[in-house]
Amino acid sequence: QVRLVESGGGLVQAGGSLRLSCAASGSIPSFNVMGWYRQAPGKQREMVATIMSGGRTNYAGAVKDRFTISRENAKNTVYLQMNSLRPEDTAVYYCNFQGLFSGASEWGQGTQVTVSS
Repeated sequence: QVRLVESGGGLVQAGGSLRLSCAASGSIPSFNVMGWYRQAPGKQREMVATIMSGGRTNYAGAVKDRFTISRENAKNTVYLQMNSLRPEDTAVYYCNFQGLFSGASEWGQGTQVTVSS
């Protein structure tokens, strides 16, 4: 069982930066994918960025070159550095953990990111 706790959300001005953190605890499979997803009101939840336990990353086109995902495996923590934020980035951001082989998925409670214009 993996439990996720996000932090770092808040209100920022357009063009500003914010860093989200997600700490995982519990029984953590060695091979896994951690990532950030976001959901705005009335919209589907979408993938923002993912990172494999081996370090391979993937980004949504909308955030490419603006956001950077990273992880510290020893601390079981994943980060999302968000730069050049835009109002369209406003959403609840959720941390996700997925066991690579089991397919089991866990979600954090979400953290609100609001970007003012």
